Amino acid sequence: MTIREAADALRARRVSAVELAAAANARISRLNSKLNAFITVTAEQAAEQARQADAELAAGRDRGPLHGIPVAVKDLFLTRGVRTTCGSKVYEDFVPAIDAAVVERLRAAGAVMFGKLNMHEMAYGITSANPHFGPVRNPWNLEYSPGGSSGGSGAAVAAQMVYAAMGSDTGGSIRIPAAFCGVVGLKPTYGRVSRYGVLPLAYSLDHMGPLARTVRDAAMVLNAIAGYDRRDPTSSRHPVVDFIPDDGCSIRRLRIGFPENFYFDHLDSGVESSVRGVFARAQSLGALVQPVRVPDVAALNAVGRVILLAEASALAEPFLEHRQKFGPDVLALLDQGRLLPATDYINAQRLRRQTIREFDKLWSEVDCLIAPTTPNTAPRIGDATVRLGGRDEDVRLATTRLVRGINVLGLPALSIPCGLASGGLPIGIQIIGPAWEEALILRVGAALEDGGVGIPPCPAAEVV
Repeated sequence: MTIREAADALRARRVSAVELAAAANARISRLNSKLNAFITVTAEQAAEQARQADAELAAGRDRGPLHGIPVAVKDLFLTRGVRTTCGSKVYEDFVPAIDAAVVERLRAAGAVMFGKLNMHEMAYGITSANPHFGPVRNPWNLEYSPGGSSGGSGAAVAAQMVYAAMGSDTGGSIRIPAAFCGVVGLKPTYGRVSRYGVLPLAYSLDHMGPLARTVRDAAMVLNAIAGYDRRDPTSSRHPVVDFIPDDGCSIRRLRIGFPENFYFDHLDSGVESSVRGVFARAQSLGALVQPVRVPDVAALNAVGRVILLAEASALAEPFLEHRQKFGPDVLALLDQGRLLPATDYINAQRLRRQTIREFDKLWSEVDCLIAPTTPNTAPRIGDATVRLGGRDEDVRLATTRLVRGINVLGLPALSIPCGLASGGLPIGIQIIGPAWEEALILRVGAALEDGGVGIPPCPAAEVV
């Protein structure tokens, strides 16, 4: 079931929130030993929240479509009285006294919280092969990575443990797991969703957003979590609209940009074929597909790497006297960031502003862009390289190549599944729009989804 279907069933009394919670708990109990998607499961709290949801709905107090719906959050969102580890030994005993703003808003919407999801340590990586809590495994094939850093979020949604999960995206960490696990992942505009109460990786790059089974499900979660928060200095007062696309929404006459440069270089052949098929489907739905040349995204990626290295190392500085608490891959990146000259960081921020202005001009030509989310499907757990376009590439650099720059720009981007590769692993496309145009890219995603773009449900029960 989708969130909408479950919400309708709750209100028609065909199912109760307690029954939804019991089904989610049974599935988590059965699958988590294989997938390792959860670090902490709060089944008792969830059962109590479900009972409360049933009582409220029976009394006529309807909090909206998330009321009574099982969800979970990445383990860097603070949760009052529940351990928050950030996937690291640095925080292994940290029990917050407050909820993150996103958690507050999910609770206010009546969502039933099932716990904290596994992730790449400190959110600093794309594999979710966590050295402290164990690797998260892809529900489509247990030998493969779910992506990261929100790997537990992607795996939990794909395996239907929960209806939606929260992730964070600093260099692709929502969209990569969405693509590798065959679910929908939304990175909103920078400032659209409060970061208050989230353990940060890079202050000027971090975005919070949902992973869900369908585009409209992701929009329902965004409706609940978006909006200004005075406690977050980067939070925007930009007006919040209803993000849920209408049934039968149209993309007729919408100008969709096909990037002629960068985004189709060095792709897996199955990825390229599937993504090109999406453009054909968009045209069949009446969209105007227009070739465009995008600004220098390779340079933008270099800017993003410099900013991330510097900001992540600055934030981790108080903990680096306890080097033994970090995994080797994260520690190496933190050490690298400490060696960057301040001039590199300042110049990176200057180039960032310049490229934002260049991208702003692009939106006079097209309404949105469509591109592959990743150039490859999920790699095997432990693989250090991936072969693309006849050459071997570092798996982290390859996997983030098409998504990192959008974090630097702060633009909204939606990843949706668009097919399966020959090996049976999911492929994703990302729909990128102008700032604050989440409603637009969600409408494009929903129209494509309605038009047949997507994949069958993950056969998690058979796989595990």
